[in-house]
Amino acid sequence: MAKIRVLIVDDSALMRQVLSSILSSDPGIEVVGTAPDPLVAREKIKALNPDVMTLDVEMPGMDGIAFLEKVMTLRPMPVVMVSSLTEKGAEVTVRAMELGAVDVFCKPADAASGGFTAHGPELIEKVKAAAASRVRALVNHGRRPATALSVTQIYKSTDRLVAIGSSTGGVEALRDIILALPPDAPPIVVAQHIPPRFSTSFAERLDGLAAVRVKEAADGERILAGHVYIAPGDRHLMVKRSGAALMTRTHDGPLVSGHKPSVDVLFQSVADICGSNAVGVILTGMGRDGAEGLLSMRQAGAETIGQDESSCVVYGMPKAAKDLGGVARELALPRIADEILRLCRA
Repeated sequence: MAKIRVLIVDDSALMRQVLSSILSSDPGIEVVGTAPDPLVAREKIKALNPDVMTLDVEMPGMDGIAFLEKVMTLRPMPVVMVSSLTEKGAEVTVRAMELGAVDVFCKPADAASGGFTAHGPELIEKVKAAAASRVRALVNHGRRPATALSVTQIYKSTDRLVAIGSSTGGVEALRDIILALPPDAPPIVVAQHIPPRFSTSFAERLDGLAAVRVKEAADGERILAGHVYIAPGDRHLMVKRSGAALMTRTHDGPLVSGHKPSVDVLFQSVADICGSNAVGVILTGMGRDGAEGLLSMRQAGAETIGQDESSCVVYGMPKAAKDLGGVARELALPRIADEILRLCRA
């Protein structure tokens, strides 16, 4: 098989050298070039035609997001963002993933002193997943007008809960779904594979754009209509019941299905607590987290949806759930929000 051709864009000469060394250590990857800024990167993309680009988030004196937006509009390609775990870095990275960046690799705190060594396999895995992903030209992400629906007549009377799981490509997919919801939409709980600080920035950004209220889930919150609760990036999210009310439960613990938060953990709790009064949705992502949980939801009587292959960035998690029997129907991403609302009105 041909090697994956990678272009590294980072303003730090040391980081370019470190990233090149890590990626070149894998026999399936070839670093075909490096660039210190978007201007050089633009020319190298034209000359080298790389399969994947790694892009530093925080480059002083230049707008990496504007550059990414042009790339995803004019020459769509898989991009892995390389970010530090700072508040500013998290905000910019979330925006980059909304624009179509496939994934994010977090620089270790001791990166300058050799801390990358232990994280090399993670970077290699993300680049390989990016190379296998589907990317599309950037389109207008403006929110379409939400349908006027009566929360009293439609949602509160059904007590429906929607559970969504996603991974690679999920930030963009979740954004499309959540921004299409009306303010009185049914309550939604989400498990997205994302680093801790990034989940906070992601929720805050969506909250400023969506008609519904979007927040990072805290432990022991009452789950309300018109709200979306996103699992913290380093904790599992579950649903529990307190009397007639549904409540959130967030907790630390071991990885489940290789992840924390785990989609399987969320879906299993929804199956146990809500049964047929739930809708489960599994979106784009690598691996099989959520497959068994979605099957449990379906067996408990819930309606279940899988994102179809043509609209996935990575058709891993939805395929695993479909093969296991957990997906009742497959839909393209633009149809999923309307289907969620339809099922919750039923």
